[in-house]
Amino acid sequence: MTSSRNTPPAPSVWRHPLAALRASVRAKLLFLVLAPLMLGFPIIMGLTWYWGETFYHRLMVSKVGSDMSTAHGYFERVIDNVGMRVTGLANSHELALALETRELEAVLKARRDTHEFDFLNLLDVSGRVLQSSGHLFAGSERGDWPVVAQAIRSGASSVVDLFAADELGALSPDLRERARLPLIDTPRAVQDGRRVEERGMVIHAAAPVRDARGNLVAVLEGGVLLNGNLDFVDNINAIVYREGTLPLGGKGTATLFLDDARIATNVRLFEGERALGTRVSQAVRDHVLRDGRTWLETAFVVNDWYVSGYEPVVDSRGQRVGMLYVGFQEAPYREAKYIALAIIASISLLISVLGALWTLRWARAVFQPIERMHATIGCIERGEAEARVGPVDSHDELGRLAAEFDHLLDSQAGQRAELQALNASLDRKVTERTADLAAANEELRAAHRQLVMREKLAAIGELTAGVAHEISNPTAVIQGNLDLMREELGPAAQPVANEMRLIHEQVNRIRVIVTKLLQFARPGEFAGYVEAVDVNAALADCLVLTRHHLARAEVKVVQRLAARERVQINLQELQQVLINLIVNAVQAMPAGGTLTLETTDRDPATDARGVCIRVGDTGSGIRAEDMARIFDPFFTTKKRQGTGLGLSISHTLVERYGGRIEADSAPGAGATFTVSLLAEPVYRNDTAPDERGADDSTEAHAT
Repeated sequence: MTSSRNTPPAPSVWRHPLAALRASVRAKLLFLVLAPLMLGFPIIMGLTWYWGETFYHRLMVSKVGSDMSTAHGYFERVIDNVGMRVTGLANSHELALALETRELEAVLKARRDTHEFDFLNLLDVSGRVLQSSGHLFAGSERGDWPVVAQAIRSGASSVVDLFAADELGALSPDLRERARLPLIDTPRAVQDGRRVEERGMVIHAAAPVRDARGNLVAVLEGGVLLNGNLDFVDNINAIVYREGTLPLGGKGTATLFLDDARIATNVRLFEGERALGTRVSQAVRDHVLRDGRTWLETAFVVNDWYVSGYEPVVDSRGQRVGMLYVGFQEAPYREAKYIALAIIASISLLISVLGALWTLRWARAVFQPIERMHATIGCIERGEAEARVGPVDSHDELGRLAAEFDHLLDSQAGQRAELQALNASLDRKVTERTADLAAANEELRAAHRQLVMREKLAAIGELTAGVAHEISNPTAVIQGNLDLMREELGPAAQPVANEMRLIHEQVNRIRVIVTKLLQFARPGEFAGYVEAVDVNAALADCLVLTRHHLARAEVKVVQRLAARERVQINLQELQQVLINLIVNAVQAMPAGGTLTLETTDRDPATDARGVCIRVGDTGSGIRAEDMARIFDPFFTTKKRQGTGLGLSISHTLVERYGGRIEADSAPGAGATFTVSLLAEPVYRNDTAPDERGADDSTEAHAT
């Protein structure tokens, strides 16, 4: 090829066309094929208006009217099909068996998924919900829907109904979200200020459920949401505008409207984007929705002119709630009209045109494989690894080249898939082994903690028994001699009365510490009778017993006592736990604050029957590093008071009956302790109360 430095530049008027011809095989072939027509075009221009506009318009209206009838029939069959599926399920042996075994929820949810319903509700003979596959509460009223009322009175039916956003939300929050559609400003549409459509158009069906004698025992209600149902409009489009019905590259479209907004459509805003949320023109809206007439005419659809058919969609109450639309672009047919008129008027050029078309057909066999290979290379470069040239009509060297190119891509894809599978298998095995090791380590740590705790408790038990024995006698001697000194000295003891009082308090403190050690180390020896306890009354008694603490600290008490359940527990042990929590809360608020006492019943749907007692304060809270140790024996943040056994003993007492005690706190935001008790205790550590009397318990406490 001659260098551009040695070739004079072409005139600017030819530069771009010549560059296009040099860069594209297709452009070269098309130029060779279409050159005769381009030369003959000026001759046939004078004959283009041979056919009149009237015949063309009637033909288009007749075509879209036929399409509208087909779409209407399909829509009716879809509605009837939903009704038949509901009727079939209502008459099924499976539903009858579920009514007897009370397994309604599982059956409804399973049939909702397999039969592609969006909701299924089983109603009683008055139209109230017995069971729902969604979120409707039992007893919800559904009898005001005409389709349900007809199923109760006479028989099954299926219709289109309009559901408000709240009605969809009551069925399922997911339905409400699926129905929600932002509205898009559309040229020629009514501007009413709405920005979003939240209502839903539903194919609504109901059928009676009868027993073996034919008596009405229930009503089955089901529905399919049409908002965003793209399969529905794509099926209409595939039926009405199947391949070959729209020649010359014409595109057919179908749409379902809710009021004047497109809720399901294959009309495109731009390439690949459906025009959901756009609105119909005001002229069509007034003609169809306001006047109730069918539109068979050209109309402006989103951004282009279409030969269109619109008919109103009427709900079960006789209201016009939307429109069904089918149509096809007018532009291809308008262009086809001009081409057809030109061909008819240019009889003399018929042979040339046929020859050009035949040549073009053979030319496609040359440039189509090349273009498809070029497009496939572009897709591979963009990361679309599955892109292939595919079968081509050409059986020559270009066709073989395309097949070998696909074979090469398949080989590379297979090798890549094998590598990915090996990597995934290795990652999975590493993850499994890591999880196994973590589980084993956690079990080992738990066993170690349990063993250490048992050893500590055994050591504390032995030590406590000795301490209790060795300390009880000296303290008894001290207390006895102190009492004797008071009696012997009488009024003469007044100068040292304060010192004697301090000795008495410290002796009593020694006795309390020893008792707490015994109670922690040997909780089974302190178990008392179990009885049905009203936690609200127990909490009130604890407030009386701790009133001097509350008064001294100027603490405000807020009570929310809502529990109604009684729990089986030893009353004295429960009071011991609550008093300990109340006193701790008061001590956490030395400058005053608010003590919150709350009782609630546990939710039987998610937990066993019982109550929850919450004791909260507005003190300085518990540090994060202390949260994990607050129930450990002998751990305390009160350096000058307390033994560190109060919470540990409380934890042991609550867990003895199968309950749990938990703490929730943040520094500076106070702390809340929650005591969760079972209505029927589950004894966890062989310390279940036996038939011992109150004297046994008292003796254990006095040891």
